[in-house]
Amino acid sequence: MTASPRSRRERPAKPALSRESIVAAAVAILRAEGLRKVTMRRLAQELDTGPASLYVYVRNTDELHAAVLDELLGTVPPAPAEGDWRERLEAVLTGYTAMLLEHPSLARSALTAWPSGPHYLRLIETLLELLASGGVPRAQAAWGVDLLLQHAAATAAEHAGEGAPGDLQALSHAVREAPAGIYPHIAASADALLSGAPEARLSWAVRTLINGIEHTAVPDRPARRPA
Repeated sequence: MTASPRSRRERPAKPALSRESIVAAAVAILRAEGLRKVTMRRLAQELDTGPASLYVYVRNTDELHAAVLDELLGTVPPAPAEGDWRERLEAVLTGYTAMLLEHPSLARSALTAWPSGPHYLRLIETLLELLASGGVPRAQAAWGVDLLLQHAAATAAEHAGEGAPGDLQALSHAVREAPAGIYPHIAASADALLSGAPEARLSWAVRTLINGIEHTAVPDRPARRPA
């Protein structure tokens, strides 16, 4: 016996759409299926609506991915209360990198995404505050924030990539077998080039960047960054 169609009036009302609910659903899809599945069409399916309805709240997929990144930035631990400003700054950047490492596709997107939400602003504020506490001039700190965030995203994208393990093995073999007569510096530095755990390399890189930001002045009267 065929069941009678259910009246729309008997169905539970769908929750009202909002930017917050859209971003929350996008984060859930990211965690379950990866960033590639975070599309307007897939999101509309999840929210039981049409893709056109989403554009009222999010302009495009790029803005959606940036909003997802901002939401996940809320999971990055705050700066520790103890330690000098360099140690505290390194801890924040390590936490940011660790969050991106949990979401490989988002790490690659973070290299070009420009979030504008409260969590991203809080991250920038924290970095600027820590650099200021170390006496870093304001202009150097402002430019340095870009450099630090770019390095964290690039590190996460590199180490969380989906490249074949054989690629790294091939590179390692090529470095170790490089003829000294043609590549004398590679041959002499082979062990050093391939040494170090990822955590140690990240720590060294962050400390090197911080030292460079602290001691490298920006050009006089730099041109305004394009909007």
